Amino acid sequence: MAESKTLRKPIFTKVDQLRPGTSGHTLTIKVVNTKMVLQKGRPDGPQVRQIQIAESLVGDETGMIIFTARNEQVDFMKEGATLTLRNAKIDMFKGSMRLAVDKWGRVEVAEPDSFKVKEDNNLSLIEYELINIVEE
Repeated sequence: MAESKTLRKPIFTKVDQLRPGTSGHTLTIKVVNTKMVLQKGRPDGPQVRQIQIAESLVGDETGMIIFTARNEQVDFMKEGATLTLRNAKIDMFKGSMRLAVDKWGRVEVAEPDSFKVKEDNNLSLIEYELINIVEE
């Protein structure tokens, strides 16, 4: 007998609340711009599989961050588009934060929103350093 489970309402995170090494974020963001980083075909059996990676500068009214879009996600990254990222995570790349959605998350088109992206708070420009703390 299957019990009916009630779905939890997602808790939306703002860009300025993101921290290194965290995951499970749900955000509503707006795409500022997109730059294609890698696009190549890979023979994988009978059909050629296309690999695409793009870096998109995305943000909300609290700040901006670079989002790494992979394959089908690249199609959503149109300038000015409002998107909902579900189960997003923070990856570290050369000491700075990057937002990503892996196979366990989703990128969805959201209703266009009127918020203005705060462009003077880019979290991807902050460089972090890993420090090992030895407790005695």
